[in-house]
Amino acid sequence: MQAALRLVEAADVLVVGAGLAGLHTATLLAQRGHEVLLVERRPSLTGAIRTTGIFVRRTLDDFPLPPECLGPPIRRVVLYPPGLRRPVTLVSARDEYRVGDMGPLYAAAADAATDAGVRIALGTRYAGRRDRTYLLTGRDGPTRVRARFVVGADGARSRVARDLDLDRNHHLLIGAEEVFEIPRSEEPPTFHCVLDPSLAPGYLAWVVNDGRHAHVGTAGYADRFPDGLRRALERFGTSAPGLPSTPRPDEVERRGGPIPVGGLLRRISCADGLLVGDAAGAVSPLTAGGLDPCLRLSDFAATILHDSLRSGRTDALTHFDGAALRARFRGRLMLRRGLAQVRTPALAAAAFTLLRTPMGQAAARRILFGDRSFPAPGRG
Repeated sequence: MQAALRLVEAADVLVVGAGLAGLHTATLLAQRGHEVLLVERRPSLTGAIRTTGIFVRRTLDDFPLPPECLGPPIRRVVLYPPGLRRPVTLVSARDEYRVGDMGPLYAAAADAATDAGVRIALGTRYAGRRDRTYLLTGRDGPTRVRARFVVGADGARSRVARDLDLDRNHHLLIGAEEVFEIPRSEEPPTFHCVLDPSLAPGYLAWVVNDGRHAHVGTAGYADRFPDGLRRALERFGTSAPGLPSTPRPDEVERRGGPIPVGGLLRRISCADGLLVGDAAGAVSPLTAGGLDPCLRLSDFAATILHDSLRSGRTDALTHFDGAALRARFRGRLMLRRGLAQVRTPALAAAAFTLLRTPMGQAAARRILFGDRSFPAPGRG
């Protein structure tokens, strides 16, 4: 899987970042016959994982994820107000969520990329560009890469976006999560969501218990955590719903990082390259789900890049238009702004009364169990 880098490299496409967005884009391009170099600053794809790994039904229906890397299906969601009293339980007739075992899933995606012909260089950091050359630093020192296009799949604070003078994320949440094995039980797999601004200002705290693992996390606006995010996660962990009564094991995987929630960025391409995944803001403004958008936008990016490489026309990248896609997120952006204004537990509890009405539960079902996904991009 590891590619040795020489002093000067050449590729049709340089992909920066080996999350799902980068791996998927690179694999699709290599399958279409292009020379692709994928660089990742982590020395291993199974370490320093950021995402919660929650896949929604539409993603599971449309993308061939390895079933052995997915937890049991989840149909049940429980919504809790501050104080955890009188929650609202929603149950779907369909399998709505599965949580990925992200280390093995990344490894499987990397194997698929290598099989397609992608050269993967781990422990290699993107250091910027100079004219038409991209600078990398790795174990063997600096390397220069000449590439026709660069793909920024390097996260919410993308350096590729800065170097290409494209839009960058400014509306960010921060999140942290602990993952650990739990004893098997007869309880149905459940996604527990707690709406409490004192624990998760502007977002939610959660427990995903799929009967094999527990994912305990919280996220919100960084400047609204009075004692810091880690302290908020510790407080939530002492009373989090949906956990077994057995002591928490010593083996706990910790995840965390920024989450862009400002919607898809307007300028995500130029003549020299484009952005995918978190770098492009391809995350739901309301639910902060990013795995479905990253895969769908990567499909589109690979098609655009293939067309441009085949035709030799850089204007093909103008079709990769974030502004056109962003227009389809107006409703979710409005709901994001509304959720951001819920600043006290009292206000959250008052707003929660709406969830107990038939209309409120219908709206929640539409958000949590709906058929909508990242919009299928089109030309024009």
